[in-house]
Amino acid sequence: MKKWVFGLGIAISALVFVVGCSEEQNFDQFDDLSVTPTLATSIFYLESDESTINLASSGSFYSEVFTFEAFNEEFVAERVLEGVITYQVENTTSKEIDITVEFLDEGGNVLDTEAFTIEADPAPLLERQIAYGNGGRSLDILRNTTNIRVGAINQSDNSSTSSQPDPKIILRSSAEFRFRLK
Repeated sequence: MKKWVFGLGIAISALVFVVGCSEEQNFDQFDDLSVTPTLATSIFYLESDESTINLASSGSFYSEVFTFEAFNEEFVAERVLEGVITYQVENTTSKEIDITVEFLDEGGNVLDTEAFTIEADPAPLLERQIAYGNGGRSLDILRNTTNIRVGAINQSDNSSTSSQPDPKIILRSSAEFRFRLK
């Protein structure tokens, strides 16, 4: 009798296990997953005080080429969806200043240019956002950029000084990019 009860118990347990509360697993859900993070970063920062600007013998007081390899990896370049580059310019000098930012490919060709004319103090803080992708400029500009050239020209004299304490020109740039990881 004990064998029969034990056998019946095993049979009922097996039946409950087979038709129990389990549902077939669907591992195809991974194919429907969409991961699109937004990444933010600083690109470059330029600061020059008025005495340095006055020391420049010609109008140009700043020129620099920065390496920009954010999109040189194919994995990254193929997955960028859109982005925004934000520039902030602050001028407390007595100078009108022109700043040019150029995006260059590996051959030194200019792919895109952003130009700023900043009035002498009291100039308001200038903020400009440039969109790339989805209705903005072409993402190929960023994908093909290997260097960024920044130049600044003093459009005023080289002897005046601002009444502001520690007068200077500051250019900040940052970016936010959205990527599709899968």
